[in-house]
Amino acid sequence: MEHRTLDEIRNVADILPSWLRARPLSKCERIERWAEALEREGGRRLHTLFEIEYAGPAERAALRADDSPLSVAFNDQRLRAEGLAGDTVGEAVGFFGISEMELHNILCFCYHGETMSAEVAAARVRVAARRRSPHVPQSSCGRFVAVLIAIGALTI
Repeated sequence: MEHRTLDEIRNVADILPSWLRARPLSKCERIERWAEALEREGGRRLHTLFEIEYAGPAERAALRADDSPLSVAFNDQRLRAEGLAGDTVGEAVGFFGISEMELHNILCFCYHGETMSAEVAAARVRVAARRRSPHVPQSSCGRFVAVLIAIGALTI
């Protein structure tokens, strides 16, 4: 190992105090980062995955396609640094914390045909991100409607 001064290291690397280092992304932030990566691709056509729902569990986990929305995520350096280890369905489910059904809705052949634009993929990923938002529990809308119905029944 070669000894270098801090000034010499600054010329070849960014040195940040620990309080300035990036904190790990939450699952919602990971999904948002994926959507941003897809948006940067614009109208580029990406391959969908064929019949995700019919594959057995092990086969489904290993499903992938070159130039797919999953490969766009895998090509993002920050997502890889966060731990995304591949562009398979299994990796996406584990890393992004989304269900196989949500992933099916985002990128299956049966919804989009053989290819889809990166912009459409980004919009579908954002829908999954909104469903995962910690600020709006998924059941809060249902509760709100139930309260309105109850109030309406009491006023009759």
